[in-house]
Amino acid sequence: MERGLIIFLNGTSSSGKTSIALEMKKQGEMPLHHLSVDQFFQNYDHFIDTTYPDMKPTREVEPGVMSDILFGPIGSLYYSTIKLFSELGLNVIVDTVISDDKLFNDFYELLADYPILFVGVQCSKEELTRREQSRGDREIGLAHSQFDYIYAYDKYDLEVNTEELSSAACAEKILSYMNSGQEFSAFKKLSRR
Repeated sequence: MERGLIIFLNGTSSSGKTSIALEMKKQGEMPLHHLSVDQFFQNYDHFIDTTYPDMKPTREVEPGVMSDILFGPIGSLYYSTIKLFSELGLNVIVDTVISDDKLFNDFYELLADYPILFVGVQCSKEELTRREQSRGDREIGLAHSQFDYIYAYDKYDLEVNTEELSSAACAEKILSYMNSGQEFSAFKKLSRR
């Protein structure tokens, strides 16, 4: 049995990764499993809220302390789940933001030897700001803060631009590439950062 393909959608917050992933699942002839890091955090929040509904903290913590404590372990579980799905022969759409060297290196060390289709999901800063404002569930400026790091990669197997193409058209382009028989090699050419 071959390992499942990992479709790594690389783009900032609000670039359109989730919409593309959902379209790929809808259009794809082969089964695709969408793993979003947001779901992992939401499930953790749900677990805490339902398991400890009466919990009342006895002290305030500085902003960012909770994410500093939880992001690494939840990120590790997320990456390990991607690896497990691939080992089980399942095709996985990766929907996350790898916004610094540590996160990239963790992902790279665990998954560099796996079959990865590296897709650049492009979007301009102006459009990202507009999307953040219209969504209302993202911190304004989050995508700008990620922009230079995320788009520092200059080699992809495929690129899609979510300003020029709809989510459905981006998904169709990625699925066509997957079915073309072309080799997926861009991620393997990267190195630790």
